Amino acid sequence: MSALSLTGGVSGATQIYIIALGSNQPRSRTRPPTRLVEEAIEALSIAPFRLLARSPIIETPPLGPSKRRYANAAIMVETAQFLPDTLLRHLKAMERAAGRRPGLRWSSRPLDLDIIAWGGGRWISPGLTVPHKEWSKRIFVLEPVCAIAPRWKDPKSGKSVRQMLATLKKPRKMRKGC
Repeated sequence: MSALSLTGGVSGATQIYIIALGSNQPRSRTRPPTRLVEEAIEALSIAPFRLLARSPIIETPPLGPSKRRYANAAIMVETAQFLPDTLLRHLKAMERAAGRRPGLRWSSRPLDLDIIAWGGGRWISPGLTVPHKEWSKRIFVLEPVCAIAPRWKDPKSGKSVRQMLATLKKPRKMRKGC
């Protein structure tokens, strides 16, 4: 399947998702953030999922109060078992199993899994909006997603991932004066 087309979206049909993965809290010396992201990718590569594409794992600076650097990646998976709301419950269970506990927003975490895109286009339900509300403003999400689906278009803006990333990376002109 081409990383350019996210198709699916009907209950009972194959669903295609782009999931962003992140970690910046090791669980032990043998499970640093990069390993936790690898473990999550492995778990999302077996039934009931099929891995279609994966980005490299990149290291990025933290957002918010956390001081630890993040390991970030993105994957494209397909599944016939999960619509977005049930996939979210599955991902939250994976986060808890990795040791994530409720806490401050943007704090250190062993695993963060977000549904970035869905082949059905847009999904809005209590606690879930797809595409993810903030994804297009975050280079640490856009870079990995661009590695697997550069021409995928955001259903809200109509812009491709490549276009959104270029806009964020574009140098901004400084205003004169204070």
